[in-house]
Amino acid sequence: MEANGSAGRHGLEGDADLQFLLSGGELTKVKSNSWKKARFYKLQEDCKTMWHESKKTFKSTQTFSIDDIDSVRQGRQSEGLRKYTDAAVEDRCFSIIFKGRKKNLDLMASNVEEAKRWVTGLEKIIHNLRSLNHQQKSEHWIFNCMRKADKNADNKMTIKELKHFLRQINIEVDDTYAAMLFKKCDKSNSGTLEGTEIKEFYDLLTCREEIEVIYGKYAQTDSQMSDRDLLNFLLNEQRESVSLEQAQKLISKYELDETAKQKKRMTKDGFLMYLHHEDGAIFNPAHKGVYQDMTQPLSHYFISSSHNTYLLEDQLKGPSSTEAYIKALMKGCRCVELDCWDGPNGEPVIYHGYTLTSKVLFKDVIKAIKEYAFKTSEYPVILSLENHCTLEQQKLMAQHMTTILGSALLTHPLGDQMPTNFPGPEELKGRFLVKGKRLNKLDAAFNNNSMVEVDSVSEEDEAADSKENGQKAKAKKSKIKLAKELSDLVIYCKSVHFSGFEHARDNQAFYEMSSFKESKAMNLAETSATAYIHHNMDKLSRTYPAGSRTDSSNYNPVPLWNAGCQIVALNFQTPGKEMDLYQGRFLPNAQSGYILKPEFQRDPASQFDPVNLSKGSWLQKKTMHLMVISAQQLPKINKEKAKSIVDPLVRVEIYGVPADNSSKETGYIENNGFNPMWNETFQFTVHVPQLAMVRFVVEDYDTASQNDLVGHYTLPFTSIQNGYRHIPLLTKNGDVIPSAGLFVHIMILDAQ
Repeated sequence: MEANGSAGRHGLEGDADLQFLLSGGELTKVKSNSWKKARFYKLQEDCKTMWHESKKTFKSTQTFSIDDIDSVRQGRQSEGLRKYTDAAVEDRCFSIIFKGRKKNLDLMASNVEEAKRWVTGLEKIIHNLRSLNHQQKSEHWIFNCMRKADKNADNKMTIKELKHFLRQINIEVDDTYAAMLFKKCDKSNSGTLEGTEIKEFYDLLTCREEIEVIYGKYAQTDSQMSDRDLLNFLLNEQRESVSLEQAQKLISKYELDETAKQKKRMTKDGFLMYLHHEDGAIFNPAHKGVYQDMTQPLSHYFISSSHNTYLLEDQLKGPSSTEAYIKALMKGCRCVELDCWDGPNGEPVIYHGYTLTSKVLFKDVIKAIKEYAFKTSEYPVILSLENHCTLEQQKLMAQHMTTILGSALLTHPLGDQMPTNFPGPEELKGRFLVKGKRLNKLDAAFNNNSMVEVDSVSEEDEAADSKENGQKAKAKKSKIKLAKELSDLVIYCKSVHFSGFEHARDNQAFYEMSSFKESKAMNLAETSATAYIHHNMDKLSRTYPAGSRTDSSNYNPVPLWNAGCQIVALNFQTPGKEMDLYQGRFLPNAQSGYILKPEFQRDPASQFDPVNLSKGSWLQKKTMHLMVISAQQLPKINKEKAKSIVDPLVRVEIYGVPADNSSKETGYIENNGFNPMWNETFQFTVHVPQLAMVRFVVEDYDTASQNDLVGHYTLPFTSIQNGYRHIPLLTKNGDVIPSAGLFVHIMILDAQ
């Protein structure tokens, strides 16, 4: 098994930074003011795993996978390092940020040079693993499992080790089948497999019958696909309107065999490679970048928005953290919530009022937001302030935002005269907008004689509803004094009370927006959808989860998008079906956090009602014929039980207008997570494709208890590609599961 570290090393042979990591070194691990301890860290030979010594009595060594790292941050860029280390050691510090909920690893090197080498080396190896192509990934996965199965590390595999290996890659093989496979490959009759025999065994295992059939049908040129054969496949099966030239481009992009490439041919391996990359994926690559018009008024977009952004867990006792803001912003979130209260030493803090959640400094949050706001998306970020501070600390809030955010903070309407509508995301690129109470009309920004210094405004309904955590709300109309300095920073997002659609139409300016608690919003979306949609054409609406959801659970965002609500705030820290739908909705358009609403939700003449569908431009009835063919390399769910293999089933769910909501599932396949085949066909009718979302779920069937999630993937109906397509699978937390996937055939037709 010479390929041990080949995947991680690929292209880095002899690299000095890689050698540095392989040799390893001592770093100081920082956990608190008093807990700072020297530990030895090194990269293991497989170039995929970090080893470090541990002084815990029951564990002398510990490892973590490079695959589990989300990013490496140089300097004191984590809460722990800022809290427990001195600014003087800034250049010696770095943090390893993990995917999911695993805690950051805060480290300090003995000098600046060493810190830089650790960061550079780790970034190289992470980049390398991420850029492996699918074939390398799957080989790398299989070799990894082989290595674990080769118990005595002699690079030979006995039948016992082979069975252990099969269990590792999630395939249950009965003894006769295992013996047969083994015999077939053991050409030397030595009772073990070695070298090329292992490779042959691997080839037998990775054979994809279903793809061989498709390839065989179109490979009409000396058993290979010519450029014309490939073009036929693209036109007939994938339903793509492409030219011969585009087919040739795919050959040069994916074909691995140079001789075939020169003859403009695609081998079976090249074909498999094409099917596993973005051109062969279910998600339309044309929707990957920014492809929508970004110059329309802000109210014409769905905006990715987070509720209680400061929380990493639940709403009663979970930690408040700047890390939670970074995670949300890096996921493309464009509207974050800041729940501000008076803090000690005159410094405002952010936490969940009246609860045991920990507190974090307002200015630290603003610094973190400034640093990470525009890394994933360059479009504007809305800071939704919930202000419970006294005047003095409000002035400090305004000062912190002005000094830290500088010219990126919008402090005056664009243009030199009073606007009548919102600017678009394009005009507001790289800018921060403050959402909160304002003492006067926006016109005052153009009138220097405005004398209001301080006044009372009623606290927003949300404060009363959701912040008391189910306790009796204090006086609903509590008044709060508002500092002019803070009030003046509110430009396009002035919070006002909602008193009905008619009142809003007659009295509300475009920049005046209301927040709706979940139950109120759902009720309006169900009973007054058309009025809600019209209200949301030129005004912003923010919706948020009920205060009773103390576990930070989420509501279904789809009915509120159907009603045209832009800022549908969800608890980003809580994974589940609702967050899957959310991430799926914002997957297109470069994950920029802005999605243009369909025209029938923007056109004042539209009479669209999602609940009672009538004829109109929104009705573009489609039939989706879907065949769930197979899955590949599904991860084991119960890692503790050595013998547990998944019994996978696939469920396909559609969410959209009520008439389109639907769900169908395959049967389950016993004991095969490696290459289960279903070949089951479903048909769905979709009336309003522009609002429909499709979610694919793979579960481990269990007769006795609830099925376990294996992986999922959600995307908008309008971003689906026809034909034979691979679907990547994500973990519960939304990270890609390397090498796992679903293989389907899709045909979307206009319905009669």
